[in-house]
Amino acid sequence: MPSSRTSLVIPGRNASATLAACLDAVAGYVADGTLVEIVFVDDRSTDASIAIAERYPVTVLAAGGLGPGGARNVGWRAIRSDLVWFIDADCVARPGALETLLEHLEDPVVGGAGGTYGNEVPGSLLGSLIHAEIVERHRRMPTNVGYLATYNVCYRRSVLESLGGFDERLFNAPGKPGAEDIDFAYRASAAGWQLRFDPRSVVGHYHPTRLGSYLRTQRNHGFWRVALHLRHRRQGAGDDYSSVVDHAQPVVAVLAIAATPLFAFDGFRSVAAGMWVVLLSLQLPMALRMLMGAPGVSALAFVPLGAIRAVWRGLGMTSALLRRAVPGQ
Repeated sequence: MPSSRTSLVIPGRNASATLAACLDAVAGYVADGTLVEIVFVDDRSTDASIAIAERYPVTVLAAGGLGPGGARNVGWRAIRSDLVWFIDADCVARPGALETLLEHLEDPVVGGAGGTYGNEVPGSLLGSLIHAEIVERHRRMPTNVGYLATYNVCYRRSVLESLGGFDERLFNAPGKPGAEDIDFAYRASAAGWQLRFDPRSVVGHYHPTRLGSYLRTQRNHGFWRVALHLRHRRQGAGDDYSSVVDHAQPVVAVLAIAATPLFAFDGFRSVAAGMWVVLLSLQLPMALRMLMGAPGVSALAFVPLGAIRAVWRGLGMTSALLRRAVPGQ
């Protein structure tokens, strides 16, 4: 399959801090013919994102605040290639990232192929913890998967067309991360397309370095996961990236929050304490794997981080359930 049949789509909203590095890494692909074109879809930025993109051999499109899924749909529907490579505006493609994915798409049964992350913020404890966890999860992923995310994935345009692209109704969050990319991967797999994961394809990522913004993102993930698991009930028990234990943690976190007032009563303090102990203990297996995989990372800090993250995901899930259950929410 000639690599010249590939276009790159990058959605972005207020991405000026990372967009230049992102485009520096891929601009040469157009010059050497690896890519037909690069399309940057601006999703109503208020910073210098458009001005930065216009300095490169890039087509700039406006999505008007549709959210990441809507922006990706605007991008792939505007291109003229058979293959669409998606990366995010805070990702920096490492050498060979695209070529590795194209190898898999030479097989006609493969509908999409994705890769892994590198760490662009090695000096940040939070960023390094996030990355070490991703490394451990990706280490266990097989080649043939039912889960791919759009930070680094190449899909056939025909697959996107046949499935109607990314769902902008149930999983797309204007201005926020949604779950539209995971939903699409689940649907592509259910439609009979083979999906491949290859850790040789790497894009460096500017992982979050501020705890507050990271936790707000996790709350959004929790919110959209409710709709995701209601549509794809089988994956609620886990997929190639996460397990049923991961999916249960936000529920445990909500129960721990609900039990917290019991600390005020002598006979029930052990119940409240027990719920928080369970939530913390659920972080230990991943923390130990991270410690073994990257001894230089303060992996034990993942225990409180994972528990706090579960709380915020649980708050997001609770918000989504209330919106479904209470009229007007």
